[in-house]
Amino acid sequence: MENYVIKNITRPDQQAILEFERLDVSTVYEAQGKVGLMNYNLRPIIQGSSICGPAVTCTCHAGDNLMIHAAVEVCKPGDILVITTIGDGVSGMIGELIITALIKRGVKGIIIDSGIRDVARIRELGFPVWAKAIFSQGTTKIKGGSVNAPAICGGVTVHPGDMIMADDDGVVVIKKADTQYAIESSKKRMQKEEGTKQKIANDELSIEFYNLRPVLEQQKVHYYEDEEEFSKKHLSVTTI
Repeated sequence: MENYVIKNITRPDQQAILEFERLDVSTVYEAQGKVGLMNYNLRPIIQGSSICGPAVTCTCHAGDNLMIHAAVEVCKPGDILVITTIGDGVSGMIGELIITALIKRGVKGIIIDSGIRDVARIRELGFPVWAKAIFSQGTTKIKGGSVNAPAICGGVTVHPGDMIMADDDGVVVIKKADTQYAIESSKKRMQKEEGTKQKIANDELSIEFYNLRPVLEQQKVHYYEDEEEFSKKHLSVTTI
């Protein structure tokens, strides 16, 4: 496999980024057909964080962060650095010094399918990171990889310039070709949810407006007036 760095990538326009910043991960994931959601074990180290921006991808060997240093050089303001590894690992691939360098370059945040360290200091800096693990184990800087090549992070293929959204619910990837579709579908979903909220405010039951009673019947879900009726029914069955 060739080790390489692509310096310049095509990024989404700023208007698209602004549109996604008004949305949330769960809405976009559902609206674009329940695709693009990274594994649940990528969690934010700062609760309440949310970021949205184009991906700069970085593939390293597990336990070696050479290519992360190479990625810092090509990051631009507003980018999100997406890091994955060849081989499974949870070493502390990034810490305070790399985070400080990324802040200086205007990077919005990091998604890393590996470990991080210096977490207390990163939280003090207020820098958003979604990671698989927190672990002090250090790394080497001797193995090549790639920057801005397609990368599988959290079980999802990420291409450089794809839109990344992350919040307390997780991380979702929006392919460059699907950007406008995802925005329009997300807006429609939000409008529908507003209608649902109004129904709930009007004391309507979800079991009714989602037409779930036929499903319950199909699944042979039985209703009992109270515990006494339930007990009598099941007592008669057990004594036959």
